[in-house]
Amino acid sequence: MPRRRADPLEHRERKFRALREGIVRPDDVDDEAIMRVLRVPPEQTGFRLDRFLQRQLRATSRNRAQLIIQTCAYGVKGKRLKKNHRLKAHERVVLWRPAWDEEVPDTELPVVYEDDDLLAICKPPFVVVHPTARHHRSTVAMILAERRPDEHLTLLHRIDRETSGVLLLARTRHCDREVKIQFEERRDVEKRYEAICWGWPEWDTHRCELPLEPDGHSPYRVKMRVAAPDTGQASATTFEVLERRCRRDDPSRRYARLRCTLHTGRQHQIRVHATALGFPLVGDKLYGPDENMHARGADGELTEDDMKRLEMARQALHALDIVISHPTSGERLRIEAPVYDDMQQFWERLTLPAP
Repeated sequence: MPRRRADPLEHRERKFRALREGIVRPDDVDDEAIMRVLRVPPEQTGFRLDRFLQRQLRATSRNRAQLIIQTCAYGVKGKRLKKNHRLKAHERVVLWRPAWDEEVPDTELPVVYEDDDLLAICKPPFVVVHPTARHHRSTVAMILAERRPDEHLTLLHRIDRETSGVLLLARTRHCDREVKIQFEERRDVEKRYEAICWGWPEWDTHRCELPLEPDGHSPYRVKMRVAAPDTGQASATTFEVLERRCRRDDPSRRYARLRCTLHTGRQHQIRVHATALGFPLVGDKLYGPDENMHARGADGELTEDDMKRLEMARQALHALDIVISHPTSGERLRIEAPVYDDMQQFWERLTLPAP
């Protein structure tokens, strides 16, 4: 596919922004490059540039951060920066990233429900919902825009890249407004997920109400953690054990299939709560065996040992169904999506425990 070209207004706005902020475009930077400016907060004074960039870009390994510096990191006057450059408070680091040059994957987005107001698909694992710094054309939003050029679809909520399952989009402004209000107020919305975790919970049903907050000690800004009592965001998840199994070749390796009901909608809520209870999800790179797998996975640098420890290429989490009040009729509407084959096959390779 051809490189994505910025439209003339977008291109002109980038030029005006650079001029306003006194930023010099380096001679060796392509005219279509996308400019991103990172400002150094006072508390990160003295950081090496590669460590700073790793923190700023969320899911980036140090090796990838150094590669980005080598190819597209400059000062405001157009001078190339080195990975060991020591930063000053309020200094601006300018990244001139190449324009998106992705091929749109031949990805099936199965429709599980559709009417005049709503579209619901079963999002496959490893497909990003909305455009990011790494993904543009290979996202649900852009794939549907190309396949349904006469429609203006808007995303009503989000699902993590590796998580599969029900994803809702609005086909009308009325639907967009009404359903988003339901999500924001948690009014009449029910969400259930299916997951596979490491270990056997002693309970059959458990409601976890641990508060959550961003993990300020992690280099990955997306990571959450359990907050101290009476702090953080109130969060609640009910876990139900559907079945327990073990490895055929090693019965001491135990797994459980869980039904997870969300009572609040915090970032990574199911994954953090499951880990806090001692039962992290199979394949979870951020909350599983080693959080640095998160960056290695994003950069395509997972090792054979990483994959052996993870056991699945992605976190074993699927958005099973969602219940809302229909934006026009007001009737209760349940939309379901069957669990993806990779989770089904993983579970079927396990065996029931000996009586």
